[in-house]
Amino acid sequence: MVDFSRSRIDMVDRYKRGGFIQTKRMEEAVLAVPREEFMDPRLRDYAYMDRPVPIPGDGRQTISAPYMYPSTYEPLKLELGMKVLEIGAGSGYGAALAKELVGEEGTVVTVEINKETYSFAERNLKRTGYDVEVILGDGSLGYTELAPYDAISVTASTPDVPPPLLAQLNVGGRLI
Repeated sequence: MVDFSRSRIDMVDRYKRGGFIQTKRMEEAVLAVPREEFMDPRLRDYAYMDRPVPIPGDGRQTISAPYMYPSTYEPLKLELGMKVLEIGAGSGYGAALAKELVGEEGTVVTVEINKETYSFAERNLKRTGYDVEVILGDGSLGYTELAPYDAISVTASTPDVPPPLLAQLNVGGRLI
């Protein structure tokens, strides 16, 4: 078993210097989540490279380049106890980072439309011990059952902000 901790530390240092990681909480979250555990096992060696990497499935979905997560979560200002909705579960890595940021008292819901990708994310999150609600469904509809949300991160492609997401955003909440 390869130990990726040095690669994770180096990546965090790189992202701090580059301005992607701006807060101590984000630094701690990225250090805490083992990105390699959210990769296609055949591609684990690429976990800490600055590029998106395919995940199992139809070949169209990826785990985003690692700097994309702090680029999204820093402006969302995720804090302990917040309720977060992520659209596009992917590998589950983003949801794990969000859970680290909102803590046990916070809630993270991630919605994935692709059944195979949904299963991959759900398995990864369970295996790594992250208590995240993984929903199979159309992310453009959000997830009304746990709304409203303090923050919404749309990681899937969309031409416009879907109105249901705006309706599920708490007053003063943030959407990226």
